[in-house]
Amino acid sequence: MKIKMNLLKSSAILAAGTMLMTIGLSPLAAEEQIRGAGATFPAPIYVKWFANFQKATGTSVDYQSIGSGPGYNAIKNKTVDFGASDAPLSAAEEAAMPGGVVHIPTVGGAVVLTYNLPGVGSGLRFTPQIIASIFLGKIKNWNDPLIKAANAGKMLPDTAIQPVHRTDSSGTTYIFTNYLKKADSEWAGGPGAGKSVNWPVGLGGKGNAGVSAVVKRTPGSFAYVELAYAIENKLPFGSVRNRSGNYVTPSSESTSEAINQYVSELRRNIKTPTVDAKGVNSYPICSLTYILIYKDGSGKAALTTKLWSWIMKPEQQGMAKSLYYAPLPDSLVQLNLQTLKSIHGAQVSSAK
Repeated sequence: MKIKMNLLKSSAILAAGTMLMTIGLSPLAAEEQIRGAGATFPAPIYVKWFANFQKATGTSVDYQSIGSGPGYNAIKNKTVDFGASDAPLSAAEEAAMPGGVVHIPTVGGAVVLTYNLPGVGSGLRFTPQIIASIFLGKIKNWNDPLIKAANAGKMLPDTAIQPVHRTDSSGTTYIFTNYLKKADSEWAGGPGAGKSVNWPVGLGGKGNAGVSAVVKRTPGSFAYVELAYAIENKLPFGSVRNRSGNYVTPSSESTSEAINQYVSELRRNIKTPTVDAKGVNSYPICSLTYILIYKDGSGKAALTTKLWSWIMKPEQQGMAKSLYYAPLPDSLVQLNLQTLKSIHGAQVSSAK
């Protein structure tokens, strides 16, 4: 599907759910083109950024929103200039690459618990135990005592819960399962964490858009998707009890609050997970999302580094909130610029 540069806000989110997504003018009309592929999680904001970049520079971006796993394969096979993944590479994945890569966090985002429960509406409360028990198949009905205890005053029906998960290799799954592994001991001893896990129960959907579609057509369903997809698809979503014992609603602000708890650790190791953060107002299921670029300048290094340093500018990072993402803390922006400058052949401008 061709995503033209005149797409705006909400239409950009819908467009981001397609399997293949090209942002920009046709190659004949554009001066130059950058190719990328990977995560669906940040695709809505990427659509907006890439369209803005083309308007400003004349360079288009062909981005295939195909999931973090395929994004890793694309950059590994050098079929793109950058890969995109919500999951930082493991040591084994890095070792398998044909050259060294850098991780550049681009924005923060929240994974929300969404559901299809007619008559109940948004705002249900979930604890780590409830979430894990549903996906383990232990909680089977919406009026289960644990759910009722967390939602006093809510009329919960005796409806079977239909858990929905990703079927593809997914960074959203990586974020969600890393949260469950950290927050729930039974999950940690069972399915564990990764871009793909062995789900004990549930239906499947491909991409954030695919999972959202399954939820919309399945009464009783319960799933995890990135916040922008839930809002654009008008899906209700709940608050989650964090480490401080508060039920926090996912938002750009509560995501920023969580990521800010990890800034020191991230400056030492940019791969540090940001799930289950401390802080009274921290939303517990959120993460940075990354792009991957070869250190040796393989691909269009000058254009690619120009693109991502341009996205570090305050006016571009500030646009993240309009699509429910969290802008990067300034200290991570500065760290990104240093990292981009280290790439051979880089063309990096100030983020001012």
